[in-house]
Amino acid sequence: QVQLVESGGGLVQAGGSLRLSCAASGSIFSINAMGWYRQAPGKQRELVAAITRGGLTNYADSVKGRFTISRDNAENMVYLQMNSLKREDTAVYYCAATMSIVLVTTTRPDYWGQGIQVTVSS
Repeated sequence: QVQLVESGGGLVQAGGSLRLSCAASGSIFSINAMGWYRQAPGKQRELVAAITRGGLTNYADSVKGRFTISRDNAENMVYLQMNSLKREDTAVYYCAATMSIVLVTTTRPDYWGQGIQVTVSS
């Protein structure tokens, strides 16, 4: 089993920045790709960004140029730097991990964090 714990969420004004962190523990040798999803009220959960073990990244169109995903394999951490935040970025953000090489919209993650709230005010 793998445990994922998110931190760094909160309330921020539009145009501001936040950095989310996700700490992985447990059977981390089984993890390959990791990523961040978000779910806003009344909407489906969507993939925001993902990163392979080797550092290849992919992003949702809505966050390209504003969000950056990174990972530290030695520390078993994955990060999401969010800049130029907009009200529509308000959501619960989830860290996810998969045994698959890549994490894309059709991938079903094997592990999920508990989620963390990000609220962007105007």
